[in-house]
Amino acid sequence: MLKEYSLEDKIAIVTGAGRGIGKTIALTIAEAGADVTVVDRTVDQNDQTAEEIRKLARKALAVPADVTKRDQVENVVEQTVSQFGKIDILVNNVGTAILKPVAFVPGLKFKGWEVADSWDTPLTEEEWHLVLNTNLTSAFLFAQSVAPHMLRKKKGKIINISSNSADLAPAYFSSYCVSKAGLSMFTRCLATEWAPFNICVNAVGPGSVLTELNESVLADPEMNKFVLESIPLGRLGETREIALLVVYLASEASDYMTGQTLFIDGGQLSRGSGV
Repeated sequence: MLKEYSLEDKIAIVTGAGRGIGKTIALTIAEAGADVTVVDRTVDQNDQTAEEIRKLARKALAVPADVTKRDQVENVVEQTVSQFGKIDILVNNVGTAILKPVAFVPGLKFKGWEVADSWDTPLTEEEWHLVLNTNLTSAFLFAQSVAPHMLRKKKGKIINISSNSADLAPAYFSSYCVSKAGLSMFTRCLATEWAPFNICVNAVGPGSVLTELNESVLADPEMNKFVLESIPLGRLGETREIALLVVYLASEASDYMTGQTLFIDGGQLSRGSGV
């Protein structure tokens, strides 16, 4: 490994680490040399990720938390500092999606309705706030909580997992797209504020990636065809591919990069479509 890509002796926090992209990020960061605090609401999945990290001969701390609650976020940070003594890397990966129309017109289906959680029940105010709080506010809370530990030592890396939906606008994805666009802009704003303290803040924008969450949807041949046709490379992304980009952003190799959202989506954005 090139020394600039090594995460040896680094301490990382990864949210949403119980499964999918978050789990792969946690494991890949550990593989690159970091010790990791893994955060997820599902205790058994969170513990499993921590155990797999330990099998890589790295240290792991599993802290279950609702990342939309300030006191629980602060507890994650406090436990990490207590266990490891510092925080070098924060990966805000946790996310959720509720795919419903903004309004319902009887008998009217918008393109892509097959992927929606519901095409005939509009998004509620509570659901709107749930998605924004999970995908966006959680990153704000974690940034505020790690701030004293990174700003004082004038060093740190924050990586927010956005989405190419920050730039796309498929039907039924309103709350998700808005939350991810907000996360990309929050990335830029935080990068500007913290650049004088040598803290790099970047985002990764994955496209369609095969995870446990979308496995059942993509098992349908028609839906699988619909998704693949939106990707110029003609295939889904892999969680490992996303995680390797995160390792780069967490490492010294990216020390001159900040305020960016790096899209990794097989070319969906270049075609201007996607789900």
